[in-house]
Amino acid sequence: MQLEIKRFFEETNRTRISSYHQFLQEKVLKETRRHGNTSEWNQVLESIKKTDSSPEVRNGKLSIGDGKTDYSLALKRLKPWRKGPILVGSTEIDSEWRSDWKWNRIERHVKRLEGKYVLDIGAGNGYYLFRMLEAGAELALGIDPTILFNYQFAALQRLSKNNNAFLLPLRSEQLPAFQCFDIVFCMGVLYHRRSPIEQLTELLSFLKPKGQLVLETLILPQQEKSSMLMPKGRYAKMANVWFIPSAEMLGVMLERSGYRDINIVDITATSVDEQRQTEWMDFQSLSDFLDPEDHSRTVEGYPAPTRAIVIARKP
Repeated sequence: MQLEIKRFFEETNRTRISSYHQFLQEKVLKETRRHGNTSEWNQVLESIKKTDSSPEVRNGKLSIGDGKTDYSLALKRLKPWRKGPILVGSTEIDSEWRSDWKWNRIERHVKRLEGKYVLDIGAGNGYYLFRMLEAGAELALGIDPTILFNYQFAALQRLSKNNNAFLLPLRSEQLPAFQCFDIVFCMGVLYHRRSPIEQLTELLSFLKPKGQLVLETLILPQQEKSSMLMPKGRYAKMANVWFIPSAEMLGVMLERSGYRDINIVDITATSVDEQRQTEWMDFQSLSDFLDPEDHSRTVEGYPAPTRAIVIARKP
């Protein structure tokens, strides 16, 4: 993982974010904590022989490696795999999320990314970073504080030809106000923040003037203009869901945060086919979070997860 962080600073030395290198280096050193499994995960990376294959996407599946080598023993030591699907050599990672379904919903509303600088907040293992490169992005920077996901990304990059996808183990609130990204993606993060307006303002500060935000987040399925749910305790067994607005309220929040040309381009109820338990993610998943007799409700009695994709612009 450290090699991937080093590569970021080397490869982005002459880009529009190079002026932030010292700030980011200090943040990574200060904020990244050693994980109890670091030694084991380092052994996993060392066991994967470096190759220079070109990542490809086939029917939504990210394909990396020679298509012949079995990496299952190594990669299962990096479970759970939440974003995918991914084919690594001959090893098929059937991730918890069918992330390709979400990308399909997004890409029909986002212009081609040729030459764009894109930032992915909460990037996980970097599946979407590879999709962004496939769509032509000049630079795809992801951030995610979960150390395991950074190791997963590093493992994928060990088998990939040198490219402009990078992942840093940081949170969005630890980033500088770049004001230089063409597009900022923030998917599945907003409802985990205690202050949504603060998060939306942060995202605005990363964009250059007229830059675009692609926001995907939970909303209430009903359409009341002023409605917002703040769970009393857990939501779908998650303790860190702080609020879920109606679609109308989400638009108001974006407008009050300084965004313009706000369009909700997709609303989709999350299904147990899109998010589910697999061999590669053998913890509880969506079906365990829903009322077994009524999948329109969570086990706590709240409306089941419905997600909106919003496109907005910085003035």
